Amino acid sequence: MLILAKAAMAMMLGFILSIIAGLILIPILKKLNIKQCVSKMIGSRHISKDGTPTLGGLIFILPTIITLLVLKVKGSIDISYNLLIILFVFGAYGLLGFLDDFLKIKLHNNKGLSITFKLLCQMAIALVFFYIYISNGGSPTLEISSLGIDVDLRWFYGLFILFLLVGTSNGVNITDGLDGLCAGLSLIAFLAYGLLAWNATWMEGYQEVGIFCFVLVGTLFGFLVFNTHPAKVFMGDTGSLALGGALAAIAILTKHELSLALVGGVFVIETLSSLVQILSIKFFNKKIFKMAPLHHHFEQLGWQEIDIVKLFYVVGLILAMGAITYGIWL
Repeated sequence: MLILAKAAMAMMLGFILSIIAGLILIPILKKLNIKQCVSKMIGSRHISKDGTPTLGGLIFILPTIITLLVLKVKGSIDISYNLLIILFVFGAYGLLGFLDDFLKIKLHNNKGLSITFKLLCQMAIALVFFYIYISNGGSPTLEISSLGIDVDLRWFYGLFILFLLVGTSNGVNITDGLDGLCAGLSLIAFLAYGLLAWNATWMEGYQEVGIFCFVLVGTLFGFLVFNTHPAKVFMGDTGSLALGGALAAIAILTKHELSLALVGGVFVIETLSSLVQILSIKFFNKKIFKMAPLHHHFEQLGWQEIDIVKLFYVVGLILAMGAITYGIWL
């Protein structure tokens, strides 16, 4: 019961603070003219969203950090080593996304940082994470507990971590294209990893990592109050990169790396749809989807935005439940 009480308190505090943050920040963003420039290539449905405030990721990033500080002051949690690593990745990817959003706002376009520079920065953060992780006793092994498999990847594990962090942060970023889609799927994913982390009793600070997940679930709930259709604010790269980086970091630390393919299954599908579309056009001069990523394909088929989001939520929830069953029960 204590675990449930802590989880409930974490989500409640996160939710309340994010609501307060939204009520304060959204008017400030409007006043400072910090608005999203919507590309006409996406379609006429999204033109009406042009000028919607962005940088909304701050609505759940700042309250998450503040909530953890409040819990620390109250003596409810300890700031463990693993929690600090997650906060580093969460903050570093968030800062990178903030710089990207800032350039887009300043230049009044959707270009921002160059793809190459952004990718190099993402890789650099991943390498720092890998160095800290290994230096403090992290194991470069890939475990499949249900099959009794434990593979020592040695330095290849560094490449694996690089792939997970960069791939997940970009996957979440790609999925951020419809009102409430990315935030809702991330909420489901962090709820799943909160339960997985609380079951990883062998990990230093496993409860604190779980609490971080539950706090983030609460702040994302609060953010969805402002981000569901019609969205009053967008999270921007500030939010999506931070969420993707933190999700991958938790998967690595809890040794549930492979479960990420299920927990973040919709992110994987969205990323693959974009990759398949690019390769198909480049090599065969033919489109597989009417528009990529996949959520835009459904829009082109005539689906309503809210119906697409509902469908993706359901798929994300089913996949997350499968990952929880595999990670905790099997």
